[in-house]
Amino acid sequence: MLKEKIKALASKYAPELKNIRHHIHANPELSYKEFETSNLIQEQLSTLNIPFEIKATTGVVGLLKGKNPDKRIIALRADMDALPITEENDVPYKSKKPGVMHACGHDVHTTCLLGAAKILNETRNDWEGTVKLIFQPGEEKNPGGASLMIKEGVLENPRPSAILGLHVHPQLEIGKFRFRGGKIMASADEIYITIKSKGGHAAAPQQTADTILIASQLVVALQQIISRNRNPFSPSVLSITSFQGGYTTNVIPSEVKLMGTFRAMDEQWRFEAHALIRKLATGLVHSLGAEIDLHIDVGYPTVYNDEKLNTVAEVSAIEYAGAENIEESELRMGAEDFGYYSQVIPGCFYRLGAGNVSKGITSGVHTPTFNIDEDAIELGAGMMAWLGATLKF
Repeated sequence: MLKEKIKALASKYAPELKNIRHHIHANPELSYKEFETSNLIQEQLSTLNIPFEIKATTGVVGLLKGKNPDKRIIALRADMDALPITEENDVPYKSKKPGVMHACGHDVHTTCLLGAAKILNETRNDWEGTVKLIFQPGEEKNPGGASLMIKEGVLENPRPSAILGLHVHPQLEIGKFRFRGGKIMASADEIYITIKSKGGHAAAPQQTADTILIASQLVVALQQIISRNRNPFSPSVLSITSFQGGYTTNVIPSEVKLMGTFRAMDEQWRFEAHALIRKLATGLVHSLGAEIDLHIDVGYPTVYNDEKLNTVAEVSAIEYAGAENIEESELRMGAEDFGYYSQVIPGCFYRLGAGNVSKGITSGVHTPTFNIDEDAIELGAGMMAWLGATLKF
């Protein structure tokens, strides 16, 4: 049976895939600069005689055909950029680049998709259709590599009927997978505010507008956008994460800079909130005698898992991994540019268990001690191959 073949091949390739992951992990590259990683992917696909093309400078798109290649077309996606974090893990494959680390598992995602490509290539006479292999750059930084890949036609010629992607989850034990239909991850927008006045002596606040005080009031007032305007049943978060102003004890600064993030699960509310943020911030600052520059950098949309596709994928995953290992994903206010794909075609973004409490592998993503139980690579590659080979949608 195909399932047994895929599991056997995933086990066979596991040592090789771990070595690939070690190489990528030790040589991380920041968003849109994934040149070495892109070259490695191209070399791997060339060895398998899988045709590919380059998109968005470092993105790689392979096309793997089984029997009756026009019968169905499924896309599998992985991201490959790292984060500006200095790694603190003491492992042989520790990052060789100070200040750059694969702290979100994109090295694992790329490795799993390469593993799936190997498995699907070897079993291509056992499944029908075409699998599009999408290795994208820049998931961690606006405008998001997914948006650039889509602009360059990654979802056309041929057009997939569905796209699937996975993400490692260190808080989920090894061997488990999580799926969820509908909204699953939030949109993410960046807020930049500068409050300005002429500045002045701290002993004579009446002669200027106090930018520190105004900014402080604004930070508190902005929370009313969430607490008094949002539907309580629609998750949303507004966090001011940077407050910069002043340089000594006796001067009211001429400007204060604020930065923050706004997250939402509902696209309509998302843009309604943008208007409310602008209105509240501008009105408050002007009423207190200062000027304001406000910019909202619109980022990734919500990630929406097509309900029907998620059901089909979950049923297939149960067949591969067993019902006891398939759970429901929680809603997350984190963001993912996979949402761009799911705006164009049906998408399913699922979680791969990568933690292991008994081994002390529990650190979260985006931390300097993030790591995985590497047995997750065999499981992730096998599941990706299985879904790519069998999913009918």
